[in-house]
Amino acid sequence: MASEDPARQAMLKAIPHLRAFAISLTGNSTYADDLVQAALLRGLENLDKFQPGTSMQAWLFTILRNQFYTEVRQRCREVADPDGVMVGNLATMPEQGARLDFNDMQSALARLSGEQREALLLVGAEGVSYEEAARICGTTLGTIKSRISRARTRLAELLDLEPEEDLGPDRLVKATLFLQAST
Repeated sequence: MASEDPARQAMLKAIPHLRAFAISLTGNSTYADDLVQAALLRGLENLDKFQPGTSMQAWLFTILRNQFYTEVRQRCREVADPDGVMVGNLATMPEQGARLDFNDMQSALARLSGEQREALLLVGAEGVSYEEAARICGTTLGTIKSRISRARTRLAELLDLEPEEDLGPDRLVKATLFLQAST
C-alpha cells in the first residue's frame, strides 16, 4: 500500500516543516500552501530521482525553494494587469494591411495619366503649393487644380473608397477597436 511506502511516509512527515519554510519565504500562508502542494506534486512525479539514504525533507525543501525562486523570476518579468487596461494600450495595428494599402495606392497611381499623377504628387506628397506646381508643370493654376481634383476622384474609384470613408484603419480594424473598447 502507498501509505506504507517509506518515501511517501517521509513526505507526509515533512509537510509541516515545508509549510513553515514556505511561509518564511513568502510571508503569505495561502501562497505558502500552494508552494507546498507544488513541491509535493513535483516530488511525487520525480520520486524515482530521490536517492535513498538522503533526507527526504531536504530534498523537498530544495524543490520548494527552486519553485519559489522560479516563480519570483517569472513575476519580475510579468506586469500585473488584472483589468486588462495595459494590454488594451499595447494593441498594435497589423502591418500587412498597411503594406497592401501602399501597394494598392502605387498601382492606382500608375493608372493615372502622367499629368494627373505629376500634379497630385507635387501637391499631395511633396507639399508644393498649387501655384508652385503650376509653375513647375508649365501650366495655369486652374489646370493644376483640375488635374488634382480629377486625380483624387480617379484614385477613389480605383481604390474603391466610399465617400464617407477616410484613409486610415479599414472597416475590420475599426470594428475590432470598437469591440475592444466596449468590453
